[in-house]
Amino acid sequence: MIKKMLCEHVAILPESASIIFGGGFWRLETPTGKAAAQKAIFHIQRDMEELVLNEKKWALGLCDRGTLDGVAYWPSEEETFWSTLRTSKDIEYSRYQAVIHLRAPSETHGYNHQNPLRIETALQAQSIDEKIHRIWSGHPKYHQVESSANFMEKANRAIQLISQELPECCKKGLVEFARAGGTR
Repeated sequence: MIKKMLCEHVAILPESASIIFGGGFWRLETPTGKAAAQKAIFHIQRDMEELVLNEKKWALGLCDRGTLDGVAYWPSEEETFWSTLRTSKDIEYSRYQAVIHLRAPSETHGYNHQNPLRIETALQAQSIDEKIHRIWSGHPKYHQVESSANFMEKANRAIQLISQELPECCKKGLVEFARAGGTR
């Protein structure tokens, strides 16, 4: 939806977990399996972000998830995430201009399994979402968008926040979308 509203100066990165799991990476529930998956997701995410930075054809990259989301899925203490991936919270925070966290919906606010790669129940998703909130909430430009029974309300709020981070040339499509009440 949002891709149609943005200019060519904005790269929209695909979700790394979808690349990994959609590509056949084993989804094992063991600590070793979970850690391997999160390491792969981290490195794919980081490499795609590096492409955006180094190709110099985009003003910014819009990520579905960030590198620190993996902390919420990590099978052991948070400290082992940092040491295993040779990074820190401050290093990862510095890589993101802003963080817009769309809170997970509850079962009553639209949680579903339309995405075949989504395996969590609504309750599990909310628990993971709370961990994601805790890890990102210290970012200097952290914004959260609460879940809503009306998805378009949630989408419009996210679009408003995204537009605040865009270069002027890239805002036109989003502003028009918001003025139209989120429909086109």
